[in-house]
Amino acid sequence: MKFAIQINSSPYHSNAGLTAYQFIRSVLNAQHEIVRIFFYHEGVYHAFKYATPPDDEIQITKRWSELARDHQIDLVVCISAAQRRGLLHSDEAHRQGKQDNDVADGFRIAGLGQLVEATLLADRFIVFG
Repeated sequence: MKFAIQINSSPYHSNAGLTAYQFIRSVLNAQHEIVRIFFYHEGVYHAFKYATPPDDEIQITKRWSELARDHQIDLVVCISAAQRRGLLHSDEAHRQGKQDNDVADGFRIAGLGQLVEATLLADRFIVFG
């Protein structure tokens, strides 16, 4: 079965992102496929490269990056939601006169078309948060 996932809440506002992560790990362990994970609204905070939670807390951004690397999963961040919250990839940062790329490894910025495409390719679409 193919799943498309949307995450709407911040990693520090609720446990929806961690629940999504655990669900995705279970899906992969059961030999199913993740078409794409789309981070929307406050969910874009999962993609901030420079987020540094205390050492005794879950490093969720690092876990997402590792998941993308290890399983070739497409982690897509909504461009509009990201820009509203100051999350910029290198091209947009340069255009805005900023100096850095804020997007963590494994994530990419794209539009809602990527979400629509994922829902068309998937058998199931699940929203967390």
